[in-house]
Amino acid sequence: MSRLALTLACWNYDRTRALMEGGVRPDGIDLTYLNLPVEETFFRMLRHREFDVAEISLSSYTVSLFREPAPFVAIPIFPSRFFRHSSIYINANSGIREPKDLVGRRVGTPEFQMTAPVWIRGILSDRYGVPVTSVRYLTGGEEEPGRGEKIELDLPPSIQVEPIGPAQTLSKMLADGEIDALYTARMPSTFRTQPDKVKRLFPDFAAVEKQYFRDTAVFPIMHTVAIRRDVYEANRWIAQSLCKAFAEAQRVAYEDLYVTAALKAMLPWLTSHVEETRALMGEDFWPYGLARNRVTLATFLRYHHEQGLSKRLLQPEELFAPETLEAFKI
Repeated sequence: MSRLALTLACWNYDRTRALMEGGVRPDGIDLTYLNLPVEETFFRMLRHREFDVAEISLSSYTVSLFREPAPFVAIPIFPSRFFRHSSIYINANSGIREPKDLVGRRVGTPEFQMTAPVWIRGILSDRYGVPVTSVRYLTGGEEEPGRGEKIELDLPPSIQVEPIGPAQTLSKMLADGEIDALYTARMPSTFRTQPDKVKRLFPDFAAVEKQYFRDTAVFPIMHTVAIRRDVYEANRWIAQSLCKAFAEAQRVAYEDLYVTAALKAMLPWLTSHVEETRALMGEDFWPYGLARNRVTLATFLRYHHEQGLSKRLLQPEELFAPETLEAFKI
């Protein structure tokens, strides 16, 4: 019996490598894994729907649900998660010393609807008294001029967003003091090349992020996996088949992280890091599925709605293919 041929665009992660290399094969599917950086995958999937299945920004996917018809259907698989306190950069001469100093400032962000800045703005509002409306946002390319929003936005007038100039980049603007801060996913190049001018708002970010997890039990989700709707509707069984395969590939990665005969990653204290992470976050510290991620997803959806990106407050169940929300029992 022939297998269904599908393309999957996803970066090269330890948790998906078994899918890329073919060690794990989804039931009934011949998968062509396209190893692409996230910016390229997002652009090509959101603008042109080039792939059958793709890693996709959680925020962009949520925005897409308000289109008629919604172009994608997601499964509760999360290839990218990231605590984002480390992703707030400031100009060293801006006078910003603590989060509340961001109020009234000019803040760069590559795209307003990017998932990382959604989390950053929400956390700053919830925990540090920096409302989303208290900042002026400038959007554009971080390292290359000419970047625009991948998805057209309709924001409330209380949120000030404007594009930077056609020849400008946010990384250089931050170092030059043309913006006071930058909320981003990628580390700006000027953080490395001009460390006297570009700093992190939270220098001891690991300690801050660990305390954030202790307080909230939230490990921020950045990306999910989306199936093109026409592909899903023609073969609804693939949602569960893909979920099972991603989970098995992740299981292989979990095992590799805790091998002590020889380190499989170039981190000298990898074993200690794994043990510390498990002590704080549990054995399954990067959970898939809805049940273990309900609090994190509900927090994100609240932020998305509060920031004018969702027309109404969505519930976590509305994000995913219904076939993935329950499983058979014996």
